[in-house]
Amino acid sequence: MNACFAAWPLLCAQASAGGSMMSNLYKFPPSMLQTPEAFVPLIDAPEPAPAAADTLTFVFHRGRLLLRTSELALPNAAEAAALDIDLSRAQPVGLWQGRYCQTVWTDEELLPADSTLAWHGMRSLFNAVDDAFLGLASRAAQLAEWARTHRHCGVCATPMQRTPGERCFTCAACGMLAYPRISPAMMVLIRKGDQVLLAMHKHSPSQRFSPLAGFLEAGESIEEAVHREVMEEVGLRVHNLQYFMSQSWPFPHSLMIAFTADYLDGEIRLDENEIAEARWFGPGDAWPEASSSVSISALLVGAHRPPAVS
Repeated sequence: MNACFAAWPLLCAQASAGGSMMSNLYKFPPSMLQTPEAFVPLIDAPEPAPAAADTLTFVFHRGRLLLRTSELALPNAAEAAALDIDLSRAQPVGLWQGRYCQTVWTDEELLPADSTLAWHGMRSLFNAVDDAFLGLASRAAQLAEWARTHRHCGVCATPMQRTPGERCFTCAACGMLAYPRISPAMMVLIRKGDQVLLAMHKHSPSQRFSPLAGFLEAGESIEEAVHREVMEEVGLRVHNLQYFMSQSWPFPHSLMIAFTADYLDGEIRLDENEIAEARWFGPGDAWPEASSSVSISALLVGAHRPPAVS
C-alpha cells in the first residue's frame, strides 16, 4: 500500500490513543461545518424569553444569510424586527456563547438603502468566518429551510403548527407530522494500487475533480448506493468498502457519508449526463486543485494525496 494510503488509519490510531476514537475523530477536522463544542441545542425557546438585543438571529432568504457587512456578524432580534421580518415563525437553534440563537426565513429581499446589513451566500462564508460560526450557520440554514418548506400540510394544505418539546411540525387537521428533512448521500474514493479515481461532475458548481458522489434511492442501503453510483457513473466494480467520515452539508439538507473502496474490475465508461471526465491519479501525476477545505471531499482526497515534493 502506498504511504499516502496509510495516512488516515495512522491518524485514527493517534486519535484513539488519546481517548475514544469516535469522539476524537469528530474533533479532528479544523473546518468541517461541525457543531461548535460550546453549543447547546434547544428544541423550544427558553422561558422567559431573552431580550431581543441579546438574541442572535439567523435570517435566510433563498439560501443567503443576513449579516452585518462590516464584521460578518449576526443581527440581533431587535435589528431583524426593525426590518419587518416575521419573527413569530423563528425556530429555536440553541445557546451559543451564552446567547440564545434562533433562525428564520423571509420572502423579502429588499433592505433599506442605509442598512448596515447585507445578504451573503453560504459558500462565500467558507474561510471568511470562524469555524464555530460556520458550523452553527449550517445548522440554522437547514432548520430555516425546513420551516420555509413546511408552512402547510403536504396532505391537506392546512397551516402547520410547531410541536412543543419536539423538532416537528404537526397538522391539526389530519395529524400529518413533518420532521426536518435530511437527504443521505454517499461519497467514495476508489483506490487502485497507488492510484485513486477522481471525476469532474457536470453539475458541480466548483467544476473540480473530486470523489464520486450521489444520493441514496428509496429502499437502498448506503453500501448499495456506493456500488450502484460507481457502476452508473464510471462503469467500474469495487469491493472492500471502508467507512471514512460523515458531514452535514446545508445545500440544502444533505448528510454526506464518505467511504474508500478498492477497485475490483472494469474499464472507465462515463455516464455522459453526469460525468465530464474521470481519471486515475497517482504519485507521479499532477494532481488537481484541492476543493474547499470545508468539504469532506477535501479531507478524503487529502488523506490519499502524495506528499508535496520540495
